[in-house]
Amino acid sequence: MTTTSLKLSDELKQRAIAAAEKKGVSPHAFMVQAIEQAATSAERHASFVSEAQAAREQMLSTGKGYEASEVHAYLKARISGNKSAKPKARSWQS
Repeated sequence: MTTTSLKLSDELKQRAIAAAEKKGVSPHAFMVQAIEQAATSAERHASFVSEAQAAREQMLSTGKGYEASEVHAYLKARISGNKSAKPKARSWQS
């Protein structure tokens, strides 16, 4: 494990200390958790964007996509615990 120094404004340092105390952890543990959460969030966002770009490219190359109302109905059914047939891709190009 390596050591890293952070330069924080006095205000931010006090906020981190106060937040750590409320969580019952040390300021160091609080900052490590915050950095880990931020890194995980950035990685998930990058993955989401990459998957969305790949889906867009596939849609453009195949000329097929999904009707939004069918996707919404499918998701609502699944969230409710009901079985539902997956929407079928349809041609959207003329």
